[in-house]
Amino acid sequence: MIEDLSTHHRLINSLFKLPISTDELMAYRLSDEQVAFYMEHGYVAGIPMLTDEQVEVLREELAQLTDPSHEANHLFYEYHSNESPDPETIIFHALGAWRIAPGFHDLLWNPGFTVPASQLLEGPVRFWHDQLFCKPAHHGGVVAWHQDKERKPK
Repeated sequence: MIEDLSTHHRLINSLFKLPISTDELMAYRLSDEQVAFYMEHGYVAGIPMLTDEQVEVLREELAQLTDPSHEANHLFYEYHSNESPDPETIIFHALGAWRIAPGFHDLLWNPGFTVPASQLLEGPVRFWHDQLFCKPAHHGGVVAWHQDKERKPK
């Protein structure tokens, strides 16, 4: 039986580590300059969030999740595979990988994301949902860089 990982509200594997000391926590914090830049421009760039090892684990999990016959696909909120008319061009879009794959589940608790996000949003954060969207380069439409929510100056 496939377990729905959404019942776990904590890390479930060792891919990410929660900070256990103030020094470890501070390593994830943005500088005052980065926060000020975000407040003025609505974005901040160049923040390392994943190690090469973490990226490889997530790539392996993604390869499994894109298989339409994966036994846990029923746990996705949405799942669309190969919406392209060209069978050689795989386009994949799904919501809910955190319910299925341990790495994608724990990504939501990654302090590399949560600590800067809590600074920029000025309070605790919890992600609403995850979304996977995969398409080959130079195929299909283009989504230009955009900002989903306008930040109002104080």
